[in-house]
Amino acid sequence: MARTMGPISEGPLDAAIDDKPPFGPMKRLTAAELRAEQQVTLRSPRRKPGLAAKGLFTLMDVVYGRKRTIDKFRVLELVARVPYQAWEHVAYVAVTHTAAETDFARRVFNKVRINRWEQDNEQWHLLILNEMMSRRQGKDPYGWLRATVIPQLIAFAYYQWSWLTYVIRPAWSYRLNADFEDHAEHEYAQFVEENPELETTPFHSEFTDDFGHYDSVADLFRQIGYDERIHKLQSIASFEEPRFR
Repeated sequence: MARTMGPISEGPLDAAIDDKPPFGPMKRLTAAELRAEQQVTLRSPRRKPGLAAKGLFTLMDVVYGRKRTIDKFRVLELVARVPYQAWEHVAYVAVTHTAAETDFARRVFNKVRINRWEQDNEQWHLLILNEMMSRRQGKDPYGWLRATVIPQLIAFAYYQWSWLTYVIRPAWSYRLNADFEDHAEHEYAQFVEENPELETTPFHSEFTDDFGHYDSVADLFRQIGYDERIHKLQSIASFEEPRFR
């Protein structure tokens, strides 16, 4: 006998969430501004990565090749969310232990909000790339192991390292993230430069109302690259700060 399900109960936030504007790009830029910022990235030197970042980039190149592809970017974005999740976790624990210190607890919670904003931005990147891959014709070039298992293992290890370094010395965690985001910023800029056909490829997505409408896929990737720069600058600004201001 088939089981039927009754109506799904909704709490007050289920209805309210539709009225909350979701975080999209870190800052919305015009097409002309996106092109200008891409050139800024291409002209700027890459950060000299630390040992942990260099090991991560080498692992990515060994497993997924040195060529810049949407498939590789998808793995990059899956991993990119991890530091913000780790920092948010630490901050929530801090809020629990400092709730009686109202001013300090508020500063900690503001850090949580920033971490959530950055994490959600990276999530939009991942959702859009997943959508692009799902529309593609043909077989997944990576297969189940490289497309699913290995990215999850990398993300798990990266989370643990980000959490541990943030607890011991936050600057270490911020520096690693700055290295990672700088790498992503330059990779996206160079990907657009290497693929001029993206300039005339229209961007269609079910996420345009959330992340923005762009004249081309090239502009979409320019926006994502610019987002990564903002993440990098936020981490750099946090190098010399206490864990919670």
